[in-house]
Amino acid sequence: MNRVVTIDLGSNSFRVLVYDCDKKSILNEYHTIVGTADGLIDSDLISNEAIQRIIDAINDSSEKLKYNPKECIAVTTAAMRIAKNKDYVLDRIYKETGLALNIIDAQEEARLTLLAVKYALKRENIPSQDFILLDIGGGSVELIINTNESFIIKSFNFGIVTLEQMHKSISELTIDLKEKKKKIEKYIKSLNVNLENHEFIATAGTPTTVASIKLGQTFKTYDKSKINGTKINLEDLDSCLNLLISSNEKKSLKIFGTNNKEFIEVGILIYATIFDALNKKESIVFDDGLREGVAINYAISKNY
Repeated sequence: MNRVVTIDLGSNSFRVLVYDCDKKSILNEYHTIVGTADGLIDSDLISNEAIQRIIDAINDSSEKLKYNPKECIAVTTAAMRIAKNKDYVLDRIYKETGLALNIIDAQEEARLTLLAVKYALKRENIPSQDFILLDIGGGSVELIINTNESFIIKSFNFGIVTLEQMHKSISELTIDLKEKKKKIEKYIKSLNVNLENHEFIATAGTPTTVASIKLGQTFKTYDKSKINGTKINLEDLDSCLNLLISSNEKKSLKIFGTNNKEFIEVGILIYATIFDALNKKESIVFDDGLREGVAINYAISKNY
């Protein structure tokens, strides 16, 4: 069996995938919150606490999934791109775990995520050559316009973690998102492309969280096979947001897990902003993302 292990270290999460290149199937996976970008807006640095959480996640996941960190294909994104101490961080992680993380730019991040979603669409038998793909990350938001075999990638320099740390109140955030909506609309208009018949597809933690709530799942009962292909609308976003706000700490932990409630709230508001900017009524959600794209890309490069 030709197996590969891929890792995606994001601005908030750490995700591992064990992938069968021959069968193009997932063998095992791991996901935890590490808060890579905690405090990054104020200091421009990845904190020592965040570094230790990443190291702990590598050690924990390698033990549970039985993989060697030295043999992984590991990528990291927005937080590491802007951190002034990234060289120190990557060197320390490598020395303590053997994991070599590769910082990829926004264009490569979007390309690999798009690759994963294209495979997911085929897997779920959803015929769609024309679609808009939204990837809401902790440090950036990627928007990809796919038409037949061509695509346009745009990365916006804001994300869930960075916006949560930047604004002291929801009202302040809402004002900022209105301005960002105008910039997104201006960008879409500049493309001079009719997107009316393009499907709106979304991936990453916020869309999958909203989809799981719609399906009555909790953090512990999360089932990605049911999430994939789920259609959600603005009412679903409102319902998830209201549930989040009304839940006490115990209920919130049961439903949403250890995810920071503020991050989920910010993510939903970003998602709603994109809905409005694109003038879309419905979105198809997929769990597939960057780590899957890295694995598929590797399999293709090796002609599996």
